[in-house]
Amino acid sequence: MNSPISRIDAKTLKALLHDGGEIALLDAREEVPYDQRHILMASCVPLGRLETIVDALVPRRSARVVWCDDSGKDDGAGLAESAAQRMVALGYRDVSFLEGGVAAWEAAGYRIYSGVHVPSKAFAEVIEHDAGTPYISAEQLKEMMDDGTDMALFDSRSFEEFHVNSIPTAVSVPGAELVYRFKDLVPSPETSVVVNCGGRTRSIIGAQALISAGFPNKVVSLMNGTQGWHLAGYEVIKGATKSVPEVSTNGLAAAQEAAERVAVRHGITTIDLATLGQWRKDADQRSLYVLDVRMHQEYEAGHLAGVKHIPGGQLIQETDRHLGTWGARVVLVDDVGVRATMTASWLKQMGWDVSVLRMDQAGSDLEGGPYAPRVLGLEETTPVSISATDLSEKLAAGTALVLDFDWSQKYYGGHIPGARYILRTRLAADITKLPKTEMIVLTSPDGALAHLAFAEAAAAISIPVTVLSGGTNAWKDAGLPLEEGATHMASEAVDIRLKAREQNQDMEEAMREYLAWEIELVNQMATDDDQRFQVVSD
Repeated sequence: MNSPISRIDAKTLKALLHDGGEIALLDAREEVPYDQRHILMASCVPLGRLETIVDALVPRRSARVVWCDDSGKDDGAGLAESAAQRMVALGYRDVSFLEGGVAAWEAAGYRIYSGVHVPSKAFAEVIEHDAGTPYISAEQLKEMMDDGTDMALFDSRSFEEFHVNSIPTAVSVPGAELVYRFKDLVPSPETSVVVNCGGRTRSIIGAQALISAGFPNKVVSLMNGTQGWHLAGYEVIKGATKSVPEVSTNGLAAAQEAAERVAVRHGITTIDLATLGQWRKDADQRSLYVLDVRMHQEYEAGHLAGVKHIPGGQLIQETDRHLGTWGARVVLVDDVGVRATMTASWLKQMGWDVSVLRMDQAGSDLEGGPYAPRVLGLEETTPVSISATDLSEKLAAGTALVLDFDWSQKYYGGHIPGARYILRTRLAADITKLPKTEMIVLTSPDGALAHLAFAEAAAAISIPVTVLSGGTNAWKDAGLPLEEGATHMASEAVDIRLKAREQNQDMEEAMREYLAWEIELVNQMATDDDQRFQVVSD
């Protein structure tokens, strides 16, 4: 029997956030409306993707969960209650929703926020303020370059972001790799080091990580990152590939010494495999996250079974995307402990109960391959399916129409010719606006989201509905053609909040607004009683 779903008011939610117990606060809207106004502690879990996200984000079925939306808005009404009902059907047992949503929270006199990954971005601003992290302007960096200063410029974003846009001479050193590879990157203590990212967060965290690790070099962050560089009128390049070297014996020794200093200062504990085993046994009483924070290729080459992968720098950049249950245990894993320790030092200051597990001390068999999140609810329906070859023939004959549930940005990059982009949350309303056809075929990258949407689509229209076997990946594997661009939009693309650099117009103004928003967060944190930061000044 499913557990009952209760309604709670804003005052009750406020008390739950402060009673010391675990709580997952989830917002059921798409990212664009969520970006406009939401509660600080809420993770964005769009209703249409709930089953693909929630198992990893809220692993304990008995965890206390509260859903919210923005019931005063046309694009938010009713989503939280629907998400709560769906979550209970998936086996979660303590689920409620905020009556009146974000509007009720605001009406009660509580603060709302704009932006995404606000806890992470606000945390970096607090770090800069409290630790006094030094920084330089784009103009000062350009002057150092022109003067031939002995310096190194490290871009602490993911390699993929660095490759899309970067500052000339920069090297890609994703955040958790900075301390781990520093000695091999910067053999001389006389070399000045500048850390940048796209904006501010990873610039600050990366620079402060090197300072806290105790390296003798002069280290600064680049104020406002590549956006500040762009706004100063300097060249931003595309396609850069300069990345990190392998770690030498001497480099590893220096990194481990640095990480040990940080572990002592911040009280970071290292556990063994037996302790992890016990915590896993207790995971029905206390939520547990186990995350491998190394680089992608290292994880795929071999990792502990059942461990999710997220590079350490990205985890600090978007903590709310990976740790949905406040008050949970977190175990960070890497090979020799350096990257896990540095990442743990930040998570602990953000308010998490975090420990480190070293794989070289774990003594456990490893498994290979990429991380694949568990998708819930697939067993509930057995959809009718169609092969890529058969679909190609039906499209050529004009007897089928494809609905694509991919992320909008991925859809733009390549989709089945003629496929309509659609949001599952909007399926019932938007499917009725489609051109007449003999058959509707649902697809998504691997077919999972299309599978989940099958029953809803079949209930919404009277013509046959099928699912593309293997999803769009199977279409690509068959060597069939793709179409690019926002060619057929059945739903508005509100699933991804575009970055300032991705804006089609007024890009510079969007950058200025974004940077001003980030900087103001430190003032908001000074008067917010929900944030859990415990900053340790060096």
